[in-house]
Amino acid sequence: MTSYLNTENIARSKGGVEYHPLRPFLPENAKVLFLGSFPPQRKRWCMDFYYPNFINDHWRIEGQIFFGDKNHFVNLEAKRFKIDEIIAFCQKKGLAFFDTSTAIRRLQDNASDKFLEVVEPTDIRALLQQLPHLRAIVTTGEKATETICASLGIAVIPKVNTCVEVSGGLFLYRLPSSSRAYPLSFDKKVEAYQKMFEQIR
Repeated sequence: MTSYLNTENIARSKGGVEYHPLRPFLPENAKVLFLGSFPPQRKRWCMDFYYPNFINDHWRIEGQIFFGDKNHFVNLEAKRFKIDEIIAFCQKKGLAFFDTSTAIRRLQDNASDKFLEVVEPTDIRALLQQLPHLRAIVTTGEKATETICASLGIAVIPKVNTCVEVSGGLFLYRLPSSSRAYPLSFDKKVEAYQKMFEQIR
């Protein structure tokens, strides 16, 4: 089974500070970069990759958009995502993943972004230099959006379902969260993500 764990970072997470447990996933053909805030606690993972929480619908949204089946990447019996199929799909489609923070503290024992304290923001500009074909950066949560806007000097923080131009031909999209805690139907989330994918073709 494929793993993108950064074991060095996991080992140095201590004293309340967590360093990012995953290596950036940056296919050289990437057109879209998804940037969250930080992965949930490991106890919530069902795979060693991005959006690892089984009750998060990110991979169901992608399955619905590209294969007409929300369970395309889901192993229902094992209650896991099909990590090798996901990685192959992302490499083919040019989908990159990382987060806007490389080190955080959790102020409460949950996965809520509003209880994350950013200790070290990601060097977004360095990340972008590795992705010459990038057309879109996608954030969903408020914390991630605020962090990247601060990093890139974007004065107006985009609202959900809007985008702003970062530089010539590169746009920052803010989409609805794929978390089930976000109050929007699955079909409406699919519609929003699909619209973004259509715009960057």
